[in-house]
Amino acid sequence: MKTAEELVKRKESKTFYVSPDTTIYNVVQIMIKNRIGAILIKEGEKVTGIWTERDFLRNCADDGFNLREEKIGDHMITNVHFAQYDESLYSLMDHFLGLRFRHIPILKDGECIGILSSGDVMKAVMIEKDRELRELNAIVSWEYYENWKW
Repeated sequence: MKTAEELVKRKESKTFYVSPDTTIYNVVQIMIKNRIGAILIKEGEKVTGIWTERDFLRNCADDGFNLREEKIGDHMITNVHFAQYDESLYSLMDHFLGLRFRHIPILKDGECIGILSSGDVMKAVMIEKDRELRELNAIVSWEYYENWKW
């Protein structure tokens, strides 16, 4: 079964980081240009926050919100929930479904190696299930029964 690290390595898009003093306007531009739904905020080498498209919607409803002036550091989620690099697909699904997250950063040896979305994991689960089904179908094919000696 695939692990979080394997999914990160196979992922087509890279992980984007910004500093806390980046304006929300600039963050939104990065997200649109790269077609991503979440961005990580780093101070030095440490991930200190995450901000998603869902957070953007919530922030826009705030009175006086100005995306050209507001800093991402003032609006990011600081209680970042990480998954470990060796977690299985089912463990990752547990994070997404149980905690109602859509994005989760992956840690290996204390360092963030990437971010996965619920869609990344669902796609991998579907591919895995398809592979398992094909293997089972091959085992119980008609040829299997034709070789039985009555």
